[in-house]
Amino acid sequence: MSTTSSRIAELRKSYERAELSEEASNADPLQQFDRWLTEAISAEVPEPNAMTLATVGSDLRPSTRVILIKGYDERGIVWYTNYESRKGQELAGNPYAALQFHWVELERVVRIEGRVEKTSAAESDAYFATRPLDSRIGAWASPQSQVIPSRTVLVTNAARYGAQFMLNPPRPPHWGGYRLVPDQWQFWQGRKSRLHDRLRYTLRNGEWVRERLAP
Repeated sequence: MSTTSSRIAELRKSYERAELSEEASNADPLQQFDRWLTEAISAEVPEPNAMTLATVGSDLRPSTRVILIKGYDERGIVWYTNYESRKGQELAGNPYAALQFHWVELERVVRIEGRVEKTSAAESDAYFATRPLDSRIGAWASPQSQVIPSRTVLVTNAARYGAQFMLNPPRPPHWGGYRLVPDQWQFWQGRKSRLHDRLRYTLRNGEWVRERLAP
């Protein structure tokens, strides 16, 4: 057994930065999320916009990956990716997914579950146009999630599409946005002695019901 493996069970941290009460939290989970994300950005935590996306394939095996949130409003949480990637294929077969934000420095976690739908072509076009040129070329160059023999494939593809499209690459038909429409949110705030605060919001008959869960 390695030294790291033998010592990992000894790692401890006492969570004492803040608390999350029903009185202080917003009755609307989107507003609560907006507050926490704003605070994470203001605190300059590393990549506050990073979130883990969990999907389940037709083989019932779950998979996760870290992606970046690109927008949110009353309709849901938005990100952009290759529709032909593993996550795209899994969402095509099972449109339910989960998202998780972990702001370590603030001792906070937000979990979001719901149904996923594609954004409109107009929304995807508008966002694609704001991306840096190399990112727009990269969307064409990378056959995401497919096996490739070497990095040379990516470099060659990038050079080919760069020469083809120059400064104005259009949005690839296999690339665009997804929106997760939440039906459940959870907000977790670390507390001392592992007695953490954990509030769940569940959509019932069009209304958000807030409940406290044992940590």
